[in-house]
Amino acid sequence: MARILGVDLPRNKAMKIAIRSLYGVGPKIGSNVLTKAGIDFEKNSNELTEGEVKSIRDALEIYTVEGDLRREVGLNIKRLKDLNCYRGIRHKRGLPVRGQRTHTNARTRKGKAVAIAGKKSIKSMK
Repeated sequence: MARILGVDLPRNKAMKIAIRSLYGVGPKIGSNVLTKAGIDFEKNSNELTEGEVKSIRDALEIYTVEGDLRREVGLNIKRLKDLNCYRGIRHKRGLPVRGQRTHTNARTRKGKAVAIAGKKSIKSMK
């Protein structure tokens, strides 16, 4: 199993898919890295040699990925919160940040609403 930047690549997947398991690596950066490292896109992730893994690591050095990217994004959000700007307030409250409506939808950010019990009838109370 190949381990790149502290992440185990998924087994039995083509490298063009397996490399996307790294945070910050999508289709474009993944294909650029594999091309630069000289690795076939369809090669299975189990078949990588140590030399190929090292060449992938070297090709990834020019990109901000994994821990550095997570830290950068986290610091950007923290900065917005400290400024108390509109986007920072939305982050603090756990609401959508980019202008989406919240009257309906927005369940991913807001969480599922708790159901309120209806009025009990007089017959059920007796």
